[in-house]
Amino acid sequence: MGQKKEETRNERFKRIASKRTNDILEKIRILGNCSNKSSYEYTEEEVNKIFSEIDKQLKLIKAKFLAGKRERFKL
Repeated sequence: MGQKKEETRNERFKRIASKRTNDILEKIRILGNCSNKSSYEYTEEEVNKIFSEIDKQLKLIKAKFLAGKRERFKL
């Protein structure tokens, strides 16, 4: 009888992170549909506000992943 091998923490990370990354990338592609000037009207300020927030959130999340990997300051 086949026993199911227990998933490692790294395998679990890869499975979940891959799915979530693909979900985010699809949402970004869908956001790109809003750039169609024949369907939508927007200002440069509005576009900058959107991408500023996206950039801010990316930096915050990346910092979470890199926390603890940074070298500490020493004299």
